[in-house]
Amino acid sequence: MEVSDDEDEHVFLVCTNTDSIQTTETLNDEILLSTADILSWDLPTILTFPTIKVQAHSNRLIEQSMYFSGLLSGNFSESCLGSISINWNVNDFLQILKHMCDCVLDITLDNFFPLYEGALYFGVESLLLKCEMWLSEVLSPEGFQSTQIKMEDLIQIWKFGSDRASDYILHLCMGYLARNFMWAKCSKFFVKLPYDLLLSSVKHPHLTVDSELHLSDALLLWLESNLESLERPSKTEDNCIEILKQKFLDVVRLLNIVPMGSLDTFKYSDLYQLKIRLTEYSKKVNLSGCPQITSTILRLSLIPQSHLTDPMQKKIIEKLFISCEHPVRDRCVFPQNLSEETMTFEAVQEVDISNCQNLHVELAVDCFRKSFPSLRTLKAGYLLNIGTTTFLQLLEKCPLVCEIDLTVDITPLIPASVTVLSSSPAEIQPVPEKTSSVKYEAVQIMSFNEFGPPLSNVTKLTLEGRTDVSDLGLHYISKLCVSLCHLNIKGCISVTDIGISDLISTSKKLNSIVVCDTLFGINSVQALCSAISDSGNTSSLHSRDKRLNSVVSNFETLHMGGCQGVSKSSLMELMSQTQVLKSLCLRGTDLIDQALYNFVGSSLEMLDISNTKISIAALAYVIQGNSSLKCLKARDCRNLFPVDNCTEIRESDFPSLHEKLHAELGKRKRLEEIEFGWGFSSFSFSSLEPALMSLKAINIGLGGTLGEDALKRLPAVCPLLETIILHFQVISDIIVMNIAASLKNLQVLALCYCFGDISMSSFKFPMQSLRKLRLERVTPWMTNDDLVVLTQNCRNLAELSLLGCSLLDSDSLPIISCGWSGLVSIHLEECGKVTANGASALLDCKALEDILLRHNGPGLCRNFIGYAASEMPMLRKLSLDICDAREGDFDIPNYAGRYSLSTLNIARCKSQRCAFNVPTSTSGARSRSVHMETLVLVWNSRDLIRTVVKERL
Repeated sequence: MEVSDDEDEHVFLVCTNTDSIQTTETLNDEILLSTADILSWDLPTILTFPTIKVQAHSNRLIEQSMYFSGLLSGNFSESCLGSISINWNVNDFLQILKHMCDCVLDITLDNFFPLYEGALYFGVESLLLKCEMWLSEVLSPEGFQSTQIKMEDLIQIWKFGSDRASDYILHLCMGYLARNFMWAKCSKFFVKLPYDLLLSSVKHPHLTVDSELHLSDALLLWLESNLESLERPSKTEDNCIEILKQKFLDVVRLLNIVPMGSLDTFKYSDLYQLKIRLTEYSKKVNLSGCPQITSTILRLSLIPQSHLTDPMQKKIIEKLFISCEHPVRDRCVFPQNLSEETMTFEAVQEVDISNCQNLHVELAVDCFRKSFPSLRTLKAGYLLNIGTTTFLQLLEKCPLVCEIDLTVDITPLIPASVTVLSSSPAEIQPVPEKTSSVKYEAVQIMSFNEFGPPLSNVTKLTLEGRTDVSDLGLHYISKLCVSLCHLNIKGCISVTDIGISDLISTSKKLNSIVVCDTLFGINSVQALCSAISDSGNTSSLHSRDKRLNSVVSNFETLHMGGCQGVSKSSLMELMSQTQVLKSLCLRGTDLIDQALYNFVGSSLEMLDISNTKISIAALAYVIQGNSSLKCLKARDCRNLFPVDNCTEIRESDFPSLHEKLHAELGKRKRLEEIEFGWGFSSFSFSSLEPALMSLKAINIGLGGTLGEDALKRLPAVCPLLETIILHFQVISDIIVMNIAASLKNLQVLALCYCFGDISMSSFKFPMQSLRKLRLERVTPWMTNDDLVVLTQNCRNLAELSLLGCSLLDSDSLPIISCGWSGLVSIHLEECGKVTANGASALLDCKALEDILLRHNGPGLCRNFIGYAASEMPMLRKLSLDICDAREGDFDIPNYAGRYSLSTLNIARCKSQRCAFNVPTSTSGARSRSVHMETLVLVWNSRDLIRTVVKERL
């Protein structure tokens, strides 16, 4: 601290304050200060003076600042003067001066730039070091968690460092962006990233992304947003070309990993191009939907880098790749020393291998055990080559895993939806002797009696759609997963009511269950309503105590949509005990008003009562008691807004009940999703406007009528909408254009069976965020030229559904495959002659997972199913119609365990409804048996099941 009083060793620093504010207390034009009293300075008062003179110790200035050292100890004229004029921002200079006098100085993002700038100008090395250390901490991996900066701040820091040629600052920014690329790509300022910063981070060794797809999408987004700059002559064109090169390299990593046994593997300069991108900062590893990923590729990614540069080790790996014929054989040929020497990535907590059909699951789990010791979440959906219980047994090797997702597509054989006419296992072709049986068969399920150590940390288990899960499997799960809190068995049609009730009774920590479209029934409800007692004696509890202490009284999620085995009385009893529910789905159940009147909870955030007979009064009662409601689904509820009551009832009770429901919903300022049908009108919409400002999804079905005025105001009332689904509404070009031009975040648009006249003008505005588009019976005028315009304005579509576009022809499929090569789902029905010459153009859409082709022209070849399954590695669901078969039928191969295809639907309509001249089938009884019905083939992990069904009307 400044203490000397020798005037010969002092100098006056004169600062002119151009931003001073004259007050009644500052009658003089200047104020005199001394660094000896610096701790008592009142900066707010000081800064009100136009001129500030500071007496400072010259030796201190010389020691701390190269600027003052040159002035006061050199040959400058100022060295002989008693004062020095300071031409700098007064507030910033006084802060720097305080630091030079050893005062505590807190650096923040607000003062970093002026302090660093001032430290550079005045040559205060200690302050420069302090600023750099602060920035280093903020931009460190630890700093991201504690003091996360904004994207725009990072850009400002980069430009600041670039303007001052500070390599230190630039390298900090590069590393920060590379490590936190997933965070950066979600920011609206990502497209504003300077080219140099983006390119350097993409090339940075610490670049961390969940998947290569995320990186590719991010680079494409940046390019699209910066294309306009190409119109100006500059080096920007070269910049964009360089980014395109990086994107191309990433696509090579993403798509062009060659299969085992191909010599072309080694046209790469090194094996690094085949590795999965992993860094010490990786927290998520998302390999979902990558058919190129094999166990060998996975192991290659986990061995030390030195093995890829060592000539001998590299030669061993090259021989391994060439000799492997199938990924399941990796276990036999991968060198033992390479298998044992793997790197560890402590930060990885989540892995997603969903739909990686070529990945040997057992070997993959062994790799995860060795390299990801902190693994908590494992997602392995849509894998048909391994059974559920077998997979759970494998996870005994990963004791810290707490969340498991084994979702598969829900079978179309839901009992409540179809009537099964016949069902039988299909004949399975024998496996050739020269090929390992493991290649086509799933790992055999171990004996249920051989329980291993319990997976004590598993709290969330998702088995949605798993038809291989039986009552015995549920019993196994209840014994293995002793800490289970959340269970999803939606669409598991092989489990019974008894099996579900036993699991509920055994799983003491269960507080969330999803049992939609299962045989969940009265026994399960009784298990939920049974009292919890440590002693097991519940007979002494009173009825009220049992309800307060029942199993379901602690539940937060209860989804039982489509479960028609639950009686009215059971529902009434169940609702009387649900005290803390946050999410409740009763879709399609035998729900009555009294059950909702019995509901005692007050924490609901999601309520689904679609397709029930509930009344407006009962719904208003529940909404009134649940102020946190965000999602309400009430489609197909004919009694909700009755339209066939007598005049007396409509004129008396209904208006008041109608207004009460709207009033209660209007109080919910946080509504994010609504679905309505019968009786919902423009008046309903207007009444709810105060609650719709945060709405993200709206679905209006049959019986609802918004009206032209409400649809025109929709974007203004709901500016955050991401999903719009309209059935049987009156629409116009003005309405659709307003939606397209105003809702920049719109991702889903479905116009189904709507009335009114719309033209191609409706789609003249770019909708770059749109991912799903359904146009069903609304664009009969659509031509190939219109389709081209649609591909240009909706370039990022992932799902497309067209119904009734009768003017389309065989040239339409090439337009679709070229314009939307990244499609995941395509449904084309009654679209002219789209498949009159076959559908080979669709094979260019390698990402397709779901295809529906019906009544588009009889041009599909007999082996289309097998050809599509082999050429489209992601294809899981395929729906066809006999009417479109060139030879009147399709060959049905058994691909269980070899490809992703899990569900095949082949429909046949009435002959009088079919517009095509279908040749007589030569396949005999099978084709005749499916007349007016649907042949459904479902591949599970072990068998091919052939079922003939008829939809229930």
